[in-house]
Amino acid sequence: MSFSAGSDHLDLKHSNGSRGWSRAETPRNHEEQEELSPGSVDYDHGDYAGSTSVRGLAISGIRPRIDRVPVGSKRSPRATDPLLSPPPAQPPRSLNQSPGARSSAYSYVSGDSLLDSLKKPTEVKCKTKRSFYQSRGNCLAVTITILAIYSTIFSGIYLVIAATKPSYGNKIHTKRGSSKGGISLSTATLLSTFFARTIELSFVTVFVAFLGQVLSRRAFRKESRGITIAEMAMRSWIMQPGSMIVHWESVRYAALTFLGVVSLTAAMLAMLYTTAAEALVAPKLKLGQFENKLMFGLVTSKYAYPTYVADHCKTPVQQSFDSDKGTTCLSIDHAGQAFHNYGQYLATWAALANAGNTTLTSLSQRPAPVGMLYDNTTVAGSWIEIRDTTEESQAAGRIINNVTMAMPHAGIFDAARDQKNDIMQPEDLEGLGEYSIYASLPSPSVNVLCVGMTKDEVKPFIQTEWPNSTIPFYPDPLNKTAVDDIFGFGKKYGIHNVSRTPPIFPRYPLDYNTILNTTGWYADSIYLLGKSATADPPYVLCSLRSSLSPNCSTRYNVTFSGGMLSSHCEDESDPQMYYHNHPEAPIGWVEFDWKNIASEWGNALSLNAGVENGNASVARLLTESILGSDSDVPANKLNPNMPSIAESLAALAGCTLLISARDAPFVHNWQHSDKLDQLNPPQYQNFSAIMRRQQYQSGGALGWQGVFYAVLVLVFVTNILCLASLLFWRGQVTDFTEPQNLFALSINSPPSQRIAGSCGGGPEPDHLTVGWYVNVQGDHVFLENNQEDEKELEREDAAFQKMQEEESPILASYSALANRKSGSFWERV
Repeated sequence: MSFSAGSDHLDLKHSNGSRGWSRAETPRNHEEQEELSPGSVDYDHGDYAGSTSVRGLAISGIRPRIDRVPVGSKRSPRATDPLLSPPPAQPPRSLNQSPGARSSAYSYVSGDSLLDSLKKPTEVKCKTKRSFYQSRGNCLAVTITILAIYSTIFSGIYLVIAATKPSYGNKIHTKRGSSKGGISLSTATLLSTFFARTIELSFVTVFVAFLGQVLSRRAFRKESRGITIAEMAMRSWIMQPGSMIVHWESVRYAALTFLGVVSLTAAMLAMLYTTAAEALVAPKLKLGQFENKLMFGLVTSKYAYPTYVADHCKTPVQQSFDSDKGTTCLSIDHAGQAFHNYGQYLATWAALANAGNTTLTSLSQRPAPVGMLYDNTTVAGSWIEIRDTTEESQAAGRIINNVTMAMPHAGIFDAARDQKNDIMQPEDLEGLGEYSIYASLPSPSVNVLCVGMTKDEVKPFIQTEWPNSTIPFYPDPLNKTAVDDIFGFGKKYGIHNVSRTPPIFPRYPLDYNTILNTTGWYADSIYLLGKSATADPPYVLCSLRSSLSPNCSTRYNVTFSGGMLSSHCEDESDPQMYYHNHPEAPIGWVEFDWKNIASEWGNALSLNAGVENGNASVARLLTESILGSDSDVPANKLNPNMPSIAESLAALAGCTLLISARDAPFVHNWQHSDKLDQLNPPQYQNFSAIMRRQQYQSGGALGWQGVFYAVLVLVFVTNILCLASLLFWRGQVTDFTEPQNLFALSINSPPSQRIAGSCGGGPEPDHLTVGWYVNVQGDHVFLENNQEDEKELEREDAAFQKMQEEESPILASYSALANRKSGSFWERV
């Protein structure tokens, strides 16, 4: 096939030398056309062939055609129709037999009369081999329907995923060889992009097929406005979006129609769908919302059970080498943790003092003790059961320094990493993950009560002041003291008819020294006696005891760089406060076992060095913080520039609370036999919590990405619309907007003056809005425009076509489509 040109007309030739429609034999201009005789008739299916006055020709497969007359010219009478004239003496030569003429799709049939010519069978050379109407079971129709179903279902799934924003937990991770299972992030992203791309491609395919059906069906309906070149170009908007810029003229005319708006929207959706899926469906690391979670943790021993705590202190020394290896290791652990925590606590105070902050007179505003767990988790305690120092001192008639500090439950650390709780750790997410747990757990607490005393008031506690320095044995009564009611000494403060005995110290401590008592009968506390060089009164007696507070919850925040463990106490609005879930939990129930842990702690910190006048550094710091040591601050008020001795002791003792809570119950009591102090093997115990974690999740990472929801919604709705239309149509017609189909249809159709001048450089802007119809004569399908004279000729040929309908299934299918009084919605827009 090749192109030839002549007289400003481009012609398409076949490779065998014949050519299609030609204007070689047509008048060159209107003046030449007007020179034709009024009775001359063109028997060409287009504008080809010369004029003739021969009569009696029987035309098979085509209709006679009047020469086109310029606007304003008078038409020749219709009486000159050759079909109504006597037959000629000799039939004209067929065009396909004349030298140099084009091969025609039609042949002339001679006859004696019109009736004879109509009775003869037609001889149409361009007969379609297949019908333009295919049933629903056609392979192409089935394929398009399957793609429409796929695109609809999966675009709906993507829309649901984007709307619900599911979290994938352990199903998606980034750690190679992770024991959590699931798939890697790269695989998940690849699958998300793959399915988004297939949805996009199937959406484009289905919509283009839908658009072709709409336009092709409209082209068959004579009562419609036909289809225009601009509308035929709409399929390229979707398949080649850049064509909207290159061929903007078609967009200008077609985009203002309803179908043009739908097609333009579909083109935008096709361009943006993969981007929208990437933004809203592809998994991204996000910090989700708080959710309720029932967690589990292993319980091994009672709270503060000294034997278990000592046995599980990490040391290379073997039991056979040192039977007290556990106690020795624990003392080192106490000393290291306590001094580190106290140093951090004092550093915080130093920063506040240097800043000139003088308003920290209320315990609730003062720095809380800190700690360290496993060298990577910072621990923050809380002041609870806060009392007014001034009011208590005035009521007792002496200096009262009473504080209670709660630490978080350390068991949450191991519980968060237990596989039973299925929590992704930061290392499973290449260090980018984090999570927060608010657990309903009791908080271990320590109460430190320090009372200022004179030397005479301390005398009953000093062994050297007893007769013969002899201490009586229980149940012989001990000395009564001036502070029995403050510390609860005596039988009336005991439990089960057992007296709470006061401590006994071997001697008076010197200035800046402290002495411990940890061996009292049935004692639930340890006691410290210290002496200040500047305070009045100079001596202070302190008791330390521990309990599990139900008025707190434990909060644990984890990032790749470490964790933050804190206690959140006495907040009635906190739904995770342990008391809300366990209202039966007692307040202030003293844990007797903790005294044995604290005794090792006190000795490790040299708090008993005053027995030998050891002048330990920690003892000096503690005695310097006795209330009244600073003459500028009243003795019954907290010093705003430094911690009190009770606060300092609580900060030093915080590490004992963390050690005691490891592997301890997650409830306030021991739920096993009293004869059983530890479990082997450990047993799981559950507790309630709310959790917020960073994990891979669908949904936009940024708020503005929500605009892409419109893309997902519109693609899904459009898919439903296309699928419903394809199922509504009982079959499919040939999509004449496809290039190969349009080419075959056009080259077998007569030329038209409506787009004259477009054969070389393409259609002009005014050609884009010309309406075109698909017509059928016999078994031949061709394209024509909506000229009024052609419609008039069609009415004249109605009788001929009616006869042909009974003989041709192609005409029957065409009539069913063309003569419908009302089509579908898409055939009318």
